[in-house]
Amino acid sequence: MPRYAAIDIGSNSVRMEVAEVLSANEVPGSGEKGTGEGGPVRILASERQVTRLGASVFRAGRISPEAMDSICEVLAGMATVWKRLDVAGIRAVATAAVRDASNQQEFLTRASAAVGTDVEIISGQEEARLIHLGVKSRWPHARERFLIIDIGGGSAEIILSENNRMAQSFSKPLGALRLQELFLRSDPPRPADLHRLEEYIEERIGSAVRRIGLARIDRVIGTSATASAVVCAVNRIPRSRREESDRKRAATSRIRQLYKTLAPLDVAGRQSITGIGPRRAEIILPGVAVLLHVLDAFRMPALYYSGAGVRDGIIADLATRGHDRGLAQLTAEQRKVVEEMAERYGVPIRHARKTARLAGDLFRGLQPLHKLPPNYGRLLEAAACLHDVGHFVSDTRHHKHSYYLVANSDMPGFTRAEREIVANVCRYHRKALPAPEHPNLQLLDADGRRAVTLLNPLLRMADSLDRSRAQRIRSVECKIRENDVQLALNVAAEADIDLEVWAAERLAENFRQVFGKPTTIVRAGS
Repeated sequence: MPRYAAIDIGSNSVRMEVAEVLSANEVPGSGEKGTGEGGPVRILASERQVTRLGASVFRAGRISPEAMDSICEVLAGMATVWKRLDVAGIRAVATAAVRDASNQQEFLTRASAAVGTDVEIISGQEEARLIHLGVKSRWPHARERFLIIDIGGGSAEIILSENNRMAQSFSKPLGALRLQELFLRSDPPRPADLHRLEEYIEERIGSAVRRIGLARIDRVIGTSATASAVVCAVNRIPRSRREESDRKRAATSRIRQLYKTLAPLDVAGRQSITGIGPRRAEIILPGVAVLLHVLDAFRMPALYYSGAGVRDGIIADLATRGHDRGLAQLTAEQRKVVEEMAERYGVPIRHARKTARLAGDLFRGLQPLHKLPPNYGRLLEAAACLHDVGHFVSDTRHHKHSYYLVANSDMPGFTRAEREIVANVCRYHRKALPAPEHPNLQLLDADGRRAVTLLNPLLRMADSLDRSRAQRIRSVECKIRENDVQLALNVAAEADIDLEVWAAERLAENFRQVFGKPTTIVRAGS
């Protein structure tokens, strides 16, 4: 069974998980959890180390040399674990603290070398998507409207889920470690500092509360170590049995009482409370304050805890990509991201969708020529929707503006490498062909550069086949012949497609340069 690894470099701790995705007929037992997106998963290795990476960032704006050395040592140790487990895929991500650090590039270089794979900084939106995916894979609520609150070290993600889909998400600078560094520098904290903290939290969550509204919410699920500690403390579950807190409930009234109990205590007093560990006690107070303000704002009677997190979302995401390698289309979530971005930049959505559908026809029909794995079809579909976004900046050299906008946009559901491939395919949908000396191509590995070269003629052809923007061509049938590639266009009998045929025929030489065969354009049935 395929194995996947996830590494989450957070502001307060680093987590690693390696899991094996089981076949659908295997019954989960000891050491197994959830359903996964591709089936049940068995955890093979799981580690967590408190590193306080964000402490120096939130104080001075950069990762300190000591923190960098320490975290690279932790990552190197984790590398020895995942490398011996023969994983089929791995993703390592960094979140709020690294997003904010002025020396993030130095950190990424060193961290990637230490852990043995590229570390990518993910946005708050992608972090929220992975958290939601993790919760959905471990504890699905298919017919509920529920809220997820994840309080990390640097940020808090507030996520609304409806019918198992992420409807809205908000990333706020309300991580427990960040708030501790900004507001609570004395021990025990001064009442005036607590008052400033509470006012800041209320102000920061306001926009999310207004956007989500007060319509019915079935439950609030808390993830991350703060929520675990709160649920353990309320239910008097000792740290040695904290796994028992998964799916446990804590009433809002009990959480409020816990906050009142914690507020006057110093760190030693907080450490004495059952369920709160010694390191968590240092930053528990601002975390509880955030949880309590969110519960009060939405008038929710209780919090439920889920042990899921970013790492579980990564595993589920990797498993889905692995199991769906035969699916050459965007997922519903990816398509929503892409189409919303296209509309935001003024792209005519009917043309974008038609170009994407025709590009899909070409990708599938010409697979014996390009021989790309099916998952590249998703990236071609995304590029087909987004290739004209550069017109928002200027009609002149709009293809280059398209590259810049896509490469620098937040696209939850796409990895950094995938986004860069999509941007490059957009870049070459007109004018110059991909060339090794182009700086944008040099950001890709050899497989990525090859994919851009092979996808380029397909996007150009799909775009040309809707040259009139009238969606006259229903679909394309591809026939690879000895001396050429015949593209048969399915159209209504009365449709005038002279403009589309003219535009497509102009691409014959471009097609021949890449695939060694020119194209012949005909009406289907002729």
